[in-house]
Amino acid sequence: MAKTVIHYLCNACGGVQSRWMGKCPDCGAWDSLDKFSESREKGGSAIQGLVEIWAGDDSGDHQLEKAKAIPLPDIKTADIDHHPTGIGELDRVLGGGFVAGSVILLGGEPGIGKSTLLLQAAGSMAKKQDRVLYVTSEESAYQTRLRARRLFEDALDEVEKEEGAKTALDDLYVLADTNLARIIEQARTVQPRVMVIDSIQMVYKSDLEAAPGSVAQIRRCCMELVFLAKATGMTIVLVGHVTKDGQLAGPKMLEHLVDVVLTFEGDRHHSHRVVRGTKNRYGTTMEVGLFEMTGRGLCELTDASMLPDPSAVTLPGSVICPAIHGTRCLLLEVQALTATGFLGSAKRRSSGLDANRLAMLIAVLEKHGGLRLADQDVFVSAVGGIKVVEPAADLALCLAIAGAHYSKVIDPGTAVVGEVGLGGEIRSVHQVEQRVREVKRRGFGRIILPENLIRAVEQPGVELQGVRTISEALEALSAGPHGKR
Repeated sequence: MAKTVIHYLCNACGGVQSRWMGKCPDCGAWDSLDKFSESREKGGSAIQGLVEIWAGDDSGDHQLEKAKAIPLPDIKTADIDHHPTGIGELDRVLGGGFVAGSVILLGGEPGIGKSTLLLQAAGSMAKKQDRVLYVTSEESAYQTRLRARRLFEDALDEVEKEEGAKTALDDLYVLADTNLARIIEQARTVQPRVMVIDSIQMVYKSDLEAAPGSVAQIRRCCMELVFLAKATGMTIVLVGHVTKDGQLAGPKMLEHLVDVVLTFEGDRHHSHRVVRGTKNRYGTTMEVGLFEMTGRGLCELTDASMLPDPSAVTLPGSVICPAIHGTRCLLLEVQALTATGFLGSAKRRSSGLDANRLAMLIAVLEKHGGLRLADQDVFVSAVGGIKVVEPAADLALCLAIAGAHYSKVIDPGTAVVGEVGLGGEIRSVHQVEQRVREVKRRGFGRIILPENLIRAVEQPGVELQGVRTISEALEALSAGPHGKR
């Protein structure tokens, strides 16, 4: 008879405790331990036994005896083979494509486009005769077919014209199920290279006395799927929704179990989307993929399609900043607006920028820039829905706020980059040569940057203006159409 074991799982760090405590001893979070129970059967998990037979090894636990400690220099390194998905921006973030035997977690807010991205990737791989199993636990197979009609209209039209005709999507299989045992049985039958599960919250194990989406179900199902991927060499992609606390699929422990964690970001009111890698055991986490949501799915973006016109009329509160995202440099527009508020309750709102960084820069402008913003509501935004998280955008944000407050503008064709310290000094930034080179390539003829970086940059055709303090940088603002003189 199965024995029920009770544990307590921290929903902040994923730590497992044997008894309930008010404070998690691992991360220090209060009231974060949730109770969950699991059955411990003699002989191990039934699904693990199925996978062992599937993989051609029914030897069971005696495999543990084969593990031996060996010296580090004697360990042979293996080349990691990345299999391209056919979507260049997604391959860029993954480091070249999917790795056999890896488990990938894609997280994002509901409705942001996760299912669309993965269905496009599955269809692209199927067109290259790579078998893919797309498991939908939230929709029916018919609903998935309707979405695929929008994404692969040409391929599916051939089926409607001639019943039974061969198409490019014959290697894309769709399964609408939520039972983990049946999903693995279908995977054994189909033998796919990649299996997509959309989403992990709805998948459940019938032998667990817990509701789908609970801590116990998500943890156990994810562990079984990780075992499946490692034993068979199949790539498994899991979709996890982001909760209001910003956690992937509820508990954070999913991020520790998988090999790759991708976040799908963007504002649903804008068409731009960003895929960002936050964990990658087979590549870098510095890359981002750019997409645009259209009526026919997600289209890959080049950095040129997000570029503002360098010859356009500059408005007060608008500054161009060369921001680094991964290995690429994007020229993004930072906008600010100030309005009369109430002393002691002034609003500070940001979209696509760090709110805590904004509060710090407003204090620097008041202390070292001479601006009076205590009774001013300040609103800032990164145009296009792209998030700017690096400190190199500090100077551009300060000039945008000051320009909006004084109704002054930056000269057309000017970009701004630099980190602002608490003493009002302008600090250097990394990869300045790449930023200046991109500014020149995009038609901007002037860049304002920290003075100590001028000697390190040799880029003819671009005027370099160095500044040491925030007060010097504010002198670069000129009177606009309604500016104060």
